[in-house]
Amino acid sequence: MYQIIKTGSKGNAVVINDNILIDCGVSYRNLPASQLKLVLLTHEHRDHFNADTIRRLVTERPTLRFACGEFLVEKLVQAGVHCKNIDILKAGVWYRYNSYIKVSPIILYHDVPNYGYRLEISGKKIIYATDTYTLRGIKAKNYDYYLLEANYEEDEIRRKIKDKETTGQYVYEYRVLKTHLSKEECDSFLLENMGNVSEYEYLHYHKD
Repeated sequence: MYQIIKTGSKGNAVVINDNILIDCGVSYRNLPASQLKLVLLTHEHRDHFNADTIRRLVTERPTLRFACGEFLVEKLVQAGVHCKNIDILKAGVWYRYNSYIKVSPIILYHDVPNYGYRLEISGKKIIYATDTYTLRGIKAKNYDYYLLEANYEEDEIRRKIKDKETTGQYVYEYRVLKTHLSKEECDSFLLENMGNVSEYEYLHYHKD
């Protein structure tokens, strides 16, 4: 149902159902470009939005559809995507791409505008969410697949801040606390929402 091509601060890309790409933060050679029918984009950071890869996709697949929030349209156009191939999606609205694929964006909380996505494919439910400091207010009961950020462990990040207090070099750690999801909050969300046969993957785990 899904393939994680890459996840983390050096690049993100996940293929769903062999033909839907969520995030495009890797090089073109890593993608199954010929199979793709839809690219769902989340936000503008380079590890999720590689403009060079998008330009190559446009060249090789001129009719490929891209979908995103209005906040990413200008970036897509700058990367060479024609407006007619861009679907502007509103959070909370379901969009049908054919008889068996539906997509709905979720507002996430990062340091730039950011979407997560709910998908329904042939009756299977999937939620994808990374680069957000919280999932509070989001419900996804009994989904089949949970692809969620678990960027850091709270005790570890606070230990790093304490260790760096003498030098004052803890800006990165403070930013993480305000922009990324802890493993503990991810686990809490999973426990509250997963069903007996649900599956999950931790995404975007930070490595020093």
